[in-house]
Amino acid sequence: MRFIIFAILLAFPFLEIAILIELSQRYGWWVLAYLLIIGYLGLQLIRSEKDLIAARMFQQLGAGGNPISAMFSTARNMFAGVLLLIPGVISDVIAVVLLLIPSNGPTSGKASNQANFDYRASANDEAIEGEYTEVNETKSNDKVVRLPGKD
Repeated sequence: MRFIIFAILLAFPFLEIAILIELSQRYGWWVLAYLLIIGYLGLQLIRSEKDLIAARMFQQLGAGGNPISAMFSTARNMFAGVLLLIPGVISDVIAVVLLLIPSNGPTSGKASNQANFDYRASANDEAIEGEYTEVNETKSNDKVVRLPGKD
């Protein structure tokens, strides 16, 4: 079993290089443009995931979920970003497959309007007292402007 994993890991770079050489012979400089664009997208994916990890964890905690699932989702997306940075077509296909796997949202598969929220009364159950005055303003229906003091 170890030998099979070692052979796959050893053959992976050679297979990537062979595919890139074949594609560059067919399409020329477009392959270089593809690699640069995909590398840039992978870098942007890593940066955005780095910025969003805390927000995802707090969202999971607020919804009563487990923040570990948010960490795994972020780790999966960051790994996909690293695979996009690696020049090669096979690594890009693996990254796209990783990005297409749906992740469980903060509501754990429930619809957001059906989430199970527990209502708890506030610690201070006292009534707030106050005074009010009812103001009854009646406006006349005629369009005549009346000056104050001249009735």
